Amino acid sequence: MKKLFLFFICTILLASIGRLQTQNPLFEFRAVWVASVVNCDWPSAKNLTAEQQKEEFIKLADQHQRNGMNALIVQVRPCGDALYPSKYEPWSEYLTGTQGVAPNPYYDPLQFMIEETHKRGMEFHAWLNPYRAVFSVKESSVAATHQSKINPQWCLNYDGKKIFNPALPAVRNHFIKIITDIITRYDVDGIHIDDYFYPYKNDKGTEFPDEWFYKKYGAGFKSKADWRRSNCDSIIKQIWETVNSLPRRVKFGISPFGVWRNKSDDPNGSNTKAGTSNYDGLYADILLWLKKGWMDYCVPQLYWERGHPLCDYDTLLSWWNKNTFGRQLFIGHGLYFTQTKKGWKNVNELPNQIKNLRKFATTQGSVFFSSKDFNRNPNGWNDSLQHNYYSTPAIVPPMPWIDSVKPSKPIITDKGDGVFGITYKGTKQIKGFVLFTGTDKSNVISRKIVLKNTIEINFDDLLDDDDTYVFVAALSTNNNLSEMVELK
Repeated sequence: MKKLFLFFICTILLASIGRLQTQNPLFEFRAVWVASVVNCDWPSAKNLTAEQQKEEFIKLADQHQRNGMNALIVQVRPCGDALYPSKYEPWSEYLTGTQGVAPNPYYDPLQFMIEETHKRGMEFHAWLNPYRAVFSVKESSVAATHQSKINPQWCLNYDGKKIFNPALPAVRNHFIKIITDIITRYDVDGIHIDDYFYPYKNDKGTEFPDEWFYKKYGAGFKSKADWRRSNCDSIIKQIWETVNSLPRRVKFGISPFGVWRNKSDDPNGSNTKAGTSNYDGLYADILLWLKKGWMDYCVPQLYWERGHPLCDYDTLLSWWNKNTFGRQLFIGHGLYFTQTKKGWKNVNELPNQIKNLRKFATTQGSVFFSSKDFNRNPNGWNDSLQHNYYSTPAIVPPMPWIDSVKPSKPIITDKGDGVFGITYKGTKQIKGFVLFTGTDKSNVISRKIVLKNTIEINFDDLLDDDDTYVFVAALSTNNNLSEMVELK
């Protein structure tokens, strides 16, 4: 009898532990980078038909939806070109093989991708590279309408590439035109730039060839490094001011290299031994930009594994969490290293990274590089996300400095036999409804996000054995939740 009693208690405890594991955050950014440069992720090749491109993107979006993602960050301007019709820049060679040639039969890839992404309840962030002009001077297709041909004085050659010169106001102003055009013409949820500011030094340590420009424009700066950082400060400030000046406010995020500065170079730096850094190598003072509030979210690329001898993931995770300055922090994970780095072959590496970042209230999510790596289901992590860490849907964290107004609560109609009608009649625009189950409003699990203004729900379809109540809330376009209403 005693053994039976102990077995019963153990069973209850195990069930409770299993339930706790499913209580993932209600609010969490879960995104994937989709790179187009050199056909990294999408489209997978330059010779695909328009229909094949569409099929590929639908398959990609479906996979990430299954894995529990709620956002895609898609590269739409890889090299001074466009994956959409633009009056400022030519069609990307990564669509058709020849820069300046539109898809045939014609369609707008950006509009298509936004619609397919939103259809699946995910945000779409447009990812642009400010300074990469031509990926390969020897091999890239470059149209006569590309800015490197129209304004060759804007570009400098470095390591076989053409780089838009960060020192030139004309380069910055042109990039602002691109951003403004995208925000005003397309229903994007965010504008996103990555770690490519001044280029990473090549293997020979060749200096970037901007000495003439430093002599012309660098008066008043103590060093060329300070002048370069000021150039990068200028474009970030200008982007921030532009995003805030437009009628429709979208998010602006930056994904920097994972180390701001090493502690050996600055007492405020991280306890790391990185070979380069944002501040000293790329001339990107991310810490200053965060202090100034010139971005909505930051995604440092913490691609090293836990226990790395030079740049330990946990050390950097802790450092970045101490330096958010009130902005949202998402962590960039390097899934592509699972094929080459021993630490990333450990099946527990990504699960432990997610567990550890969730210990910090100042970290609100993850972004994975890159999309194609999920095709291999590395270390079975697709299954880990689907059945554990992302098993319940998460709401993209709202940004109160953009919008803090809650929508009106939904109206519930009992239609009998456990069926409820849910409608919204408020004035604030909503995406749809979030359905929760739990013991009370303070202890709930998100079960479903429905992208409609009117729905019908069967009560019994949502309840687990441990659940007592079902609640519903309206979800605004900027991810604010209304007051929860119980279905009863």
